[in-house]
Amino acid sequence: MGTVVIDAEPEPITVDPARTAVVIIDMQRDFLEPGGFGETLGNDVSLLSAAIEPCKALLAGARRHGMLVIHTREGHRPDMSDAPPAKVERGVPSARIGDVGPMGRILIRGEPGHDIVSELYPIAGRRCRQARQGPSTPPTCSPCCATAASRT
Repeated sequence: MGTVVIDAEPEPITVDPARTAVVIIDMQRDFLEPGGFGETLGNDVSLLSAAIEPCKALLAGARRHGMLVIHTREGHRPDMSDAPPAKVERGVPSARIGDVGPMGRILIRGEPGHDIVSELYPIAGRRCRQARQGPSTPPTCSPCCATAASRT
C-alpha cells in the first residue's frame, strides 16, 4: 500500500499503515462524561472531551487504511481484587474507584461507565485490551465491544 501522510502538529507524520498501529487509550465514559470518575476528581470533562473529535478523525483514517487499531480501557474486577489500595485511596475525589456513580460502579468492568465513548467505539465483534493494573495483574481481554489486535 505504501506510506500515508497524517496531518499532525507540529508537523505531518509519514507512516506505513501495514507497520503502524493506532492505540486509543482509556477513552471511557467514566473519564470523559459528566458524572464519571474524571468529574469526581474535579476535572472539567468538557475540556477532556475535546480530545474526542481529533481521535475520531484519526480512527476513521486508520480504518480507511486498514491499520491495526488497539483500544485500551482502565477497569477493575467487580470484587476489586486487582485494585491496589493506594490507587483506590489516592486523592480526594467525591467518589472513588468502585463506588456507585451515575454510570454504575466507577471503573468497574462491565459497568456502563467502563465502556468506551460512543464516538470512538470499536467495531462490533472485536475486543478491547484491558490495561494492566500492576505487576501481578496480567492484562486481559474482554468481549466488551471491539478491538485488541485486529485490523480496523
